[in-house]
Amino acid sequence: MKLLGFWSSHRAELVGLLTQHLFLVAVSTGVAIAAGVPIGILAARRPRYGAPIVWLANVAQTIPSLAMFGFLLPLPLVGGLGSRVAITVLILYALLPIVRTTVAGMRSVDPALVEAGTALGMRPGQLFRQVELPLALPSIVAGIRVAAVIGVGTATIAAAVGAGGLGEYIFRGLAMVEPTVVLAGAIPAALLALALDGTLTLVERAIRRSLTVGAVRLLKVGLAVIFVGALSLTVVMIAKARSQGDVIRVGSKNFTEQIILGEFLAQTIETRSPLRVERRLNLGGTFICDRAVRAGELDIYVEYSGTAYTAIFHEPPETDPQRVLETIRRRYADAGVALLDPLGFENTFAILVRGDDAARLKLRTIEDAAAHSRGWRAGFGYEFLQRDDGYPGLARTYGLTFAAPPRAMDLSLIYRALADRRVDLIAGDATSGLIDAYGFTMLVDNRRYFPPYDAVPVVRSGTLLAHPELRSALAALSGRITVADMRRMNRAVDADRRDPADVAREFLARIR
Repeated sequence: MKLLGFWSSHRAELVGLLTQHLFLVAVSTGVAIAAGVPIGILAARRPRYGAPIVWLANVAQTIPSLAMFGFLLPLPLVGGLGSRVAITVLILYALLPIVRTTVAGMRSVDPALVEAGTALGMRPGQLFRQVELPLALPSIVAGIRVAAVIGVGTATIAAAVGAGGLGEYIFRGLAMVEPTVVLAGAIPAALLALALDGTLTLVERAIRRSLTVGAVRLLKVGLAVIFVGALSLTVVMIAKARSQGDVIRVGSKNFTEQIILGEFLAQTIETRSPLRVERRLNLGGTFICDRAVRAGELDIYVEYSGTAYTAIFHEPPETDPQRVLETIRRRYADAGVALLDPLGFENTFAILVRGDDAARLKLRTIEDAAAHSRGWRAGFGYEFLQRDDGYPGLARTYGLTFAAPPRAMDLSLIYRALADRRVDLIAGDATSGLIDAYGFTMLVDNRRYFPPYDAVPVVRSGTLLAHPELRSALAALSGRITVADMRRMNRAVDADRRDPADVAREFLARIR
């Protein structure tokens, strides 16, 4: 009932996300058909020329989808945030099943039938259209069916790069640790995949039963309609994007606090300036947002000074907040990006243990915990395990050693893992509302390992030059948010299951 209530209250949004999802799958599958079937025919008839293409398609299929998005993101033409990079990735994943089944279908044609057609005086083109293609068609349709189903599943991940679709609900639900929101995206995606699979299975069976030239023509018409429809959708989407004119694209990373901060920026711009805003929230992480701003795919998002200093610019850890801000301001300026005034709070990494463990073992600092870490299990976010200011340096500084290598998991799940005793120590966020909700203890960084992490808006310099009113609008946020404010708002979303946009709106109304 709760899920039905969510769908009912978000009807317009659900239809929009479903439309985006269908757009991504239709365009990518249409292009993959147009390219994959000829490539498969070439590979079947001229293996010398087709084999390298099939090999490349095999290689593309082995690359994890999220890694593929990250790899293509900085590339010109096919990269960037939004549907462009998503469609490129989906095409690459759809090509292999279509090419493979086309090759298999063409090679499965009995040579005796081809010889019989030749003996009857049929030309090569006639043999292909009236004998080989009809016999290979069921196999080709089977490949299209597999490609379409793969496309529906992979398109959910496209939300991590701002392409929209039903994955928006899945990522939003993970960030909020809210199963209802996850299911709100996962169930329609599963139903869409089943519908496509069932429809194309019926088409495949019908073709196998008939195997006539008429069936081939009918399928050609159907595929042409799909391709033209996908092309038309592309043209409409491009025209719509161009008609938007000057729009400020606001981004955020993929955890609760960042989504709230993204709403702060977006709502402040909307209420204090005539500018329109496009929200691209809940993106993959630090490096996706940073690359997007540099490439002009995003105009603004909130970064943390220590993260920029160590993870983006690879400077050695520094504990002086002012020196860190001055350094990253200069480094950002060299890249055509401006650093605005800090928002007023710092969100450092919080090394957390359960409250009962802290009381029983008398743990107050990270150094205290290091004495017990040999028998513990640790859980960290993916970035923290690799960053210059993350786990490797922390382990060296405090001599941390665990019973097993630390478990890597999404930040949205890490607090639950500690509460459920699946791990004994985690690296969370100092402003997380779940610290109080679960009764965790934040250990003191007594050796001052972590640099300062002041929350600071990062904005493209070109955007500020084109819209000077943007700086004055965002000045209303400078120094207005405290750690207590941020922790309270994070808890409202994570523990009380409130909408981040509503939480942000209420806070902005109070400080106005």
